[in-house]
Amino acid sequence: MLNFKNINGITLALFVSLLIFSFFFYTSIFVFITLFILWFTITIIGSFNIGWNYHLQAFNSKKNHSKREVAITFDDGPNKEFTPQILALLKRHQAKGTFFFIGKHAEQQPKLVQQIIAEGHTIGNHTFSHSNVFDFYGKQKVITEIENTNTTVASIINKEMKLFRPPYGVTNPAITKAIKHTKHHVIGWNIRSLDTVKKDEKEILNRITKNLNPGAVILLHDSQEITVRVLEQLLLFLQENNYQSVTIDTLYNIKAYA
Repeated sequence: MLNFKNINGITLALFVSLLIFSFFFYTSIFVFITLFILWFTITIIGSFNIGWNYHLQAFNSKKNHSKREVAITFDDGPNKEFTPQILALLKRHQAKGTFFFIGKHAEQQPKLVQQIIAEGHTIGNHTFSHSNVFDFYGKQKVITEIENTNTTVASIINKEMKLFRPPYGVTNPAITKAIKHTKHHVIGWNIRSLDTVKKDEKEILNRITKNLNPGAVILLHDSQEITVRVLEQLLLFLQENNYQSVTIDTLYNIKAYA
């Protein structure tokens, strides 16, 4: 399996071998540059694809799951306009979801946080600020972002969240070290809807349903109007195909709270 540790080890071994070889035979500097470019390219791709488990182990999908269950997850809430609409749809279709909160949003919408819990859904940590430069934070700043969100939500529901999803699904060594400290379960996905990018709801729905299998983890956002429309169609599709939407902790039989 390709991961950060293995790639670093292979790259170092190749570099040392080339260095020794260059003492006896002419070796172009471009060979070393090519090696660095390959290492850099693989590391960048791995860092931006949480499904690779390149830097850390994440729950991305439950392969070969025996039950016709999927987990619908929502990032970036709670949103005062769209989250209530999503909750109403989930309730109407007797479906459960997992909501990954931005801490500052949870702080502004405590009643929505309580409603989500009261209706049997699960909540997780999505950092406090969801900064555009979160990927460049050091270990301690990542820990602070996670712990501030946990503290904020715990003051509302008296529970410590144990599920964490990194912003944009990006992972790196600093986040890995932070998670080892906070001991969260890292949650990824295997179906990305692109509901924050695409404008055609049929196209979004097709992206979700075309490769849907038992154990899938679907990424949506409860911060978009289009998501509400897509979710309604998705829930109908799941019912017609005998799928049940469950929470992440139910799907994986893990603890969502400390």
